[in-house]
Amino acid sequence: MPELNDVQNSETITNTPLTPREIVDQLEKHIVGQPEAKRAVAIAIRNRWRRQQLDDEMRHEVSPKNILMVGPTGVGKTEIARRLAKLTQSPFIKVEATKYTEVGYYGRDVESMVRELVENAIGLVRQLEMKNVEAEAQSKVEEKLLDLLIPPPISLEVGGDDNNSAEHYGRTRERMRGMLISGELENREVELKIEQKSNPVVLGGIGMEHMDMEIQGMFEKIMPKNTVRREVTVAEARRILFEQACESLLDPEKINGLAIDLAENSGIIFLDEIDKVVASDSKSADVSRQGVQRDLLPIVEGTTVQTRYGYVRTDHILFIAAGAFHRSKPSELMPELQGRFPIRVELTDLTKDDFIRILTEPKSSLTRQYQALMKTEGLEIEFADSAVDALASYAHKVNQTTQNIGARRLYTILERMLEELSFDAPERTEKKIVIDAAYVTQRLEEITEDEDLSRFIL
Repeated sequence: MPELNDVQNSETITNTPLTPREIVDQLEKHIVGQPEAKRAVAIAIRNRWRRQQLDDEMRHEVSPKNILMVGPTGVGKTEIARRLAKLTQSPFIKVEATKYTEVGYYGRDVESMVRELVENAIGLVRQLEMKNVEAEAQSKVEEKLLDLLIPPPISLEVGGDDNNSAEHYGRTRERMRGMLISGELENREVELKIEQKSNPVVLGGIGMEHMDMEIQGMFEKIMPKNTVRREVTVAEARRILFEQACESLLDPEKINGLAIDLAENSGIIFLDEIDKVVASDSKSADVSRQGVQRDLLPIVEGTTVQTRYGYVRTDHILFIAAGAFHRSKPSELMPELQGRFPIRVELTDLTKDDFIRILTEPKSSLTRQYQALMKTEGLEIEFADSAVDALASYAHKVNQTTQNIGARRLYTILERMLEELSFDAPERTEKKIVIDAAYVTQRLEEITEDEDLSRFIL
């Protein structure tokens, strides 16, 4: 993966050369099941790389094939999109369709999702650019820390020519440099000037979101910057000074330009709960739902959105929409909006076998997470196969008898089962605990057998 300063155009920064099969294999390490959805997103990402190989004229004609995921909550829709973005190092945001309102109503307008994506892209670009200036920044920090630890004599500051004083100061400074590099001075305190940022000006109201950004930018430029003196340790001063040094070495205009390119060509917007903006039969509950769809349409089709960093075109942003569609169907969305999501994939309910795989296969499975957490207390937890089978059975059963929340049910089941152990962990003398089916049954059977208790507790 090239660094940002190695390329002139950020279109090639994050588009991975991984094949669709390799992308699916990577997703398999973290997400169980849902092969159709994984294949769909893998092809979409590979198509981005293919687009970059085309000549300029054809490249601008090729649009991303947006994806509509249909399936119940907790089956992996969001996680697939999030892992995909992490895998490809793409700017990514997850938004919920229900938090937007039609232009003219109080609330957020749909263009704000593009602004959020650009902010995310700027964060990614800044991280890479900071790596490029890290060595120079560290050098500046070291010199600044030495100035704080051993200020130069007054005679040197005013241009004096006391050779003995200069030689003595130089030797002392180099000795101090060695101590600083070896870490001997980390806890020594120094006095540091720290710039305090003024509180942001927040305004609200119809159509005020974009105006807020402009006003905020204006106030940042004209408001006086307050500085305070603080006594901090060398370790803390190093962190503060490093941030300041990086800030002074970065080129904001370059970062903004690269970030906009990155958002335009590699951005992924995950639009959740798209089914909630389908117009219902109840007129009272229909405030601006159809209007939100109309406002979404140009964003997904391709338009230009003004942000505080410049204009952003949405033509090649990949949109992944998702919804359970319990009370509605994808066909009830506006026809024009349906047409902008040509790839449809249905995610299935999780079975007991899926729960077993979720508990055991992913690199950061829930069982491994709890083992790592308890290890910090000196406890070694072992989950027997019978325990995993029992946990999967209870999770599947509760999902069938109450609200089906998919894999999220495992969080409530495991937390409830391990509640006593988590509470007593610091005082436990027994350092190895084997969790088997009997252990699971003892703590969960009464709750899962009583449907009312299940609804209330699990």
